[in-house]
Amino acid sequence: MIFSFSIGFLEISWVDVIDVLLVSILLYQIYKLMRGSVAVKIFLGILSLYLVYLIVRAAQMELLGLILGQFMGVGVLAAIILFQPEIRKFLLLIGKTTDFNKDNFFKNLFIWKKRDPLEGFNITPVIEAAKTLGGTNTGALIVFSRDSELKFYAESGDLIDAYLSKRLLMAIFNKNSPLHDGAVITYKGKIKAARCVLPVSESENLSAQFGLRHRAALGMSEITDTMVLIVSEETGQFSIARNGRLWHNLSPLEMRKMINEYLTDTRRNLREVEESPSQDQKSSSTIPSSEVKAGI
Repeated sequence: MIFSFSIGFLEISWVDVIDVLLVSILLYQIYKLMRGSVAVKIFLGILSLYLVYLIVRAAQMELLGLILGQFMGVGVLAAIILFQPEIRKFLLLIGKTTDFNKDNFFKNLFIWKKRDPLEGFNITPVIEAAKTLGGTNTGALIVFSRDSELKFYAESGDLIDAYLSKRLLMAIFNKNSPLHDGAVITYKGKIKAARCVLPVSESENLSAQFGLRHRAALGMSEITDTMVLIVSEETGQFSIARNGRLWHNLSPLEMRKMINEYLTDTRRNLREVEESPSQDQKSSSTIPSSEVKAGI
């Protein structure tokens, strides 16, 4: 083994440096995942107890060391039980970033072939319907998916499989409609299902001006590669959730631009929107999912 350098009696190789770097990245991602939740306090409590255990062992306090050792012996099982929501979320995030979509997985195996760009669809009916719904303070929740039909979530509601139209969206979200309570899932220019139940974000830091509709949109965007459009029932304002972040108080033009970029470009991920906000976007707020609470 070729050592890169030595520190005292320690001989450090490039593999050790890479190992420490990867562990640091992993710990940082775990911290980001737990930030803003009760899990951070539990994690710090377990860490403190482990440090006490090390001190007790070093001091050769046999009785106390035996008691703490029994607790540490089941530490992995206890961590799985205590951090079950965070572990589940972590695995969902890994699954979201892994492209095993049955429609394009085998195509992606042939990396030398040029991939066809994603085709968007006409979102004018969605924008027009959102403007009308916002004008009458009618709440709406519309999920856009470009890679998957989201069958698990679609089956939680009523299957429709109809082409997008303004009249259909207006009928679904009408306050007297039995389908208005829930989300609409769209895929490839079609409404796959309505009255769908979305996972709710568990973050504790959402502003009080946002409520269950926004929390559900954030939760869906945290664990799936989707974009969710929210029309507030109280204010009529438009918001968009993507990758666990919320863009609030958007204009119809901003909303159209962001949805089109999501549907037609798999690489940019709204980076251009974040780095170069338009004049109208300066009046909107970008809220990380770790800063989420309750509301509309």
